[in-house]
Amino acid sequence: MAKMVHGNVRSNPCGAMGMVCSQGARTLVVYITSECRAVLRLSPWTRREMTVNAADRLALALERLNANLEQMLGHGVPPAAPLGDALAYRWHHSRGFLDASGLVPVSSPCLVTFDSLQNIERHVVRLRNNTAQFVQGYPANNVLMTGARGTGKSSLVRACLEAFHEQGLRLIEVERQHLDDLPEIVAQVRDRAEKFIIFCDDLSFEEGELGYKGLKTVLDGSIAGPSTNVRVYATSNRRHMLVERREDNLERIRDAEGDLHPGDTVEEKTSLSERFGLHLHFYGFTQDEYLNAVTHGLATLGIDLTSDASIRVAALQWALERGARSGRVAWQFAQDYAGRRMIGADLA
Repeated sequence: MAKMVHGNVRSNPCGAMGMVCSQGARTLVVYITSECRAVLRLSPWTRREMTVNAADRLALALERLNANLEQMLGHGVPPAAPLGDALAYRWHHSRGFLDASGLVPVSSPCLVTFDSLQNIERHVVRLRNNTAQFVQGYPANNVLMTGARGTGKSSLVRACLEAFHEQGLRLIEVERQHLDDLPEIVAQVRDRAEKFIIFCDDLSFEEGELGYKGLKTVLDGSIAGPSTNVRVYATSNRRHMLVERREDNLERIRDAEGDLHPGDTVEEKTSLSERFGLHLHFYGFTQDEYLNAVTHGLATLGIDLTSDASIRVAALQWALERGARSGRVAWQFAQDYAGRRMIGADLA
């Protein structure tokens, strides 16, 4: 129940945190007590000036605040579903005192099969084997996948989940700006029976970004040691995820910005990639590989590329306009061509 307290605004309830709102002599303080209840304190002037209607509105606002606090803390609501009920999760980073961090289930994860991935057969074998070792309790490495965009790096991770989820594999997706939370995430799942892949997509760090330090700690730099049921799979379009400058390699005692030990700076920037035991690099497709991916994409949509030579020309023109040949571009063309063909048939 909301509580309105009249008294000296300077008297702070034991263990409470307060937020002061004031305008002239009118002052009110909202305290969050140690029992996580909202308590409102009014200054004498505010109490004298307040109308009945205003007091009712404040009481209603306090009721809503306490209801939100109860929901955030899990009081009076059903307990959260166990982690095993979902195949994949996203990490929700706290935005403030009333917003708790936690793992949010993904209701319909986007899964693909290994067979649907074209022109990366060697990468498929390496990652499938590493994941099988991990799921079965054998030694396995953290994985870094780098290279050309749209060549199947992220899809390969989703294919691992599709292939091994029945054996207890789960996926946790963490955004780049929240990598400092990785130690907390690992602590939450360390004692669970499932195997967890922490998926960090499209990693790269600009000058001044420090999120990579949390990632380095989880990989192998913590006193707690690596968790046996957690591995990190990361993707990046850049082979070196941290910005490196030519000046970093100059052999001098003192650089232009005052770094007394520039060699240490180079070590800091290169050590992140080295902490991944398995490094897979992806290259852009050749023309034949691209057309092979187009053929496979169209076949899944019920269209035979060989039945019409003009489809091949259209596919090459599509890639030329986008400045890249990749599995992503091939699938985009297949969807566009098949969609236009199907709607044309419906209108005919």
